[in-house]
Amino acid sequence: MLKLYYAPGTVALAVHIALEETDAVYEAHRLNFPEGEQRTPAYLEVNPKGRVPALVTRRGILTETPAILAYIAQAYPIAELAPTDVFDFAVAQAFTNYLSSTVHVAHAHRMRGVRWADEESSLEDMKRKVPETMGAAVDLIENGMLKGPWVMGEQFTVCDPYLYTISRWLDGDGVPADRHPKVRDHMKRMEARPSVKAALEEQGLKPLT
Repeated sequence: MLKLYYAPGTVALAVHIALEETDAVYEAHRLNFPEGEQRTPAYLEVNPKGRVPALVTRRGILTETPAILAYIAQAYPIAELAPTDVFDFAVAQAFTNYLSSTVHVAHAHRMRGVRWADEESSLEDMKRKVPETMGAAVDLIENGMLKGPWVMGEQFTVCDPYLYTISRWLDGDGVPADRHPKVRDHMKRMEARPSVKAALEEQGLKPLT
């Protein structure tokens, strides 16, 4: 059985949704981030990075969202969560890696600035920059990466729960809803899926549309 470690409101929601899209048998374990459970010795044995998601498989533990999503898609091919064409799969990987390396990092400057700076003035400057950097990053998704109705076009893939998860952060990041109508419509389509409803319910989260 797979075991997913997550915390509500984090990027781990993308993995949770992807698992719900498959016939995988898994256990979801909630970490108490406010109490610092992610930094306890017990969890650091699972993921020395002290972050989520982490997915325990029969062959070992996987971390990093793009890698976990690719694993789920390939381990459960009947769910058709990844393109079978090698080039299209690379395009999907490019998208998930963009979310991980650029968009998520821009978002993290709002509340995780201590990863990059110590001075209070620097932290506040990072926070002020977030609406601009997040807006610009999602502009690229809106105006080219999101093919519609799903990220890769007609096929629903692991790209979609990842985009949905990050889209849930846009209001808090100060990005106006009317700036990205395609992304916001994508959120609505996602929240109509049983997998999203199930993952949100388990994590104690509410739909946003």
